[in-house]
Amino acid sequence: MGCHSAFATVLVWLGVSVCAAQPVGRILGGSEARPHLRPYMASLNVDGKHLCGGFLIADKWVLSAAHCAPEMNNATFQVLLGAHSLSELEPSKQFYDVLKYFIHPEYNDTTTHNDLLLLKLKEKVTLSQEVHILPLQKVDRDLPAGISCSVAGWGQISLTGKRPDKLQEVTVLVISRNTCNQRDHYDNEITENMICAGARRKDSCEGDSGGPLVCDGIAEGVVSTGYRKCGNIKRPGIYTRISAYNSWINSTMEAASEEEGESAGSKETASSLPLSL
Repeated sequence: MGCHSAFATVLVWLGVSVCAAQPVGRILGGSEARPHLRPYMASLNVDGKHLCGGFLIADKWVLSAAHCAPEMNNATFQVLLGAHSLSELEPSKQFYDVLKYFIHPEYNDTTTHNDLLLLKLKEKVTLSQEVHILPLQKVDRDLPAGISCSVAGWGQISLTGKRPDKLQEVTVLVISRNTCNQRDHYDNEITENMICAGARRKDSCEGDSGGPLVCDGIAEGVVSTGYRKCGNIKRPGIYTRISAYNSWINSTMEAASEEEGESAGSKETASSLPLSL
């Protein structure tokens, strides 16, 4: 995949080139989702264009991937909820301005370790049948290999770069960390805080970063990165394992709620956006 945005950084890891600070996850080999059956899905919009996926985890909070954070604080940063089509008028659509965003303090844009981003919205979300919260996995455990999970997004649906207007979804299988760390896979680059999942020619792809890996109705992972060519069974999609970060997620949300109205910290951990986006 090409790194062509103004703030894209080319990284060399896992023996391949990937891009940070731009969407690096995408849906391949899936199909159009049934409208509004994934009411937690969010589209992160920068200056009116879809950048990444995300999902609603509380009435003012969206979880996504750290590499999806915009570099420029003067950009218009919004979250779209309740959408199936990105372009069509839908009565269920809700746009929310982002008040603050919090990048995991140990996020590494070279390895994409700790690739998590919390977005605090300016106002509480109006929950409905089409807009709803997705529960997070609270038990810090590894998923068993072979379990079937799903991932959805508005990212690329072909290796030619074609992008859909309507939400796509695909079913993938969890791959054991031992298998994923084999030399002909990712050669020991997969940490205990990552999940590998995929299937032959079925994968998350560019534009899906930040979306949830959902297993039995619970968010287990966040789309992070993968091989430059999606759908390679030996280079499956890589997801940040949510349950390893419950403490950071909870403490960040609690602290932000208590300190609402105060300026955020450094760019690496939090950014405060203009109040008039």
